[in-house]
Amino acid sequence: MTREERRALLGDDVIDHIHQCVAEAPAPPQEVIDTLRRIFARPARRTAAELPPAADQAA
Repeated sequence: MTREERRALLGDDVIDHIHQCVAEAPAPPQEVIDTLRRIFARPARRTAAELPPAADQAA
């Protein structure tokens, strides 16, 4: 779904409310960030040895 399709479906007020809620939410703990990075980096359940080196892994 494109940004324009989401905006047409939800409307500006709902999108603004979502943005406000996200801005007020606390940052997740580092362990959650690390877990999500592993999930998103290996969506096909490949091991780290099977993945090509990431150029921006230090970031």
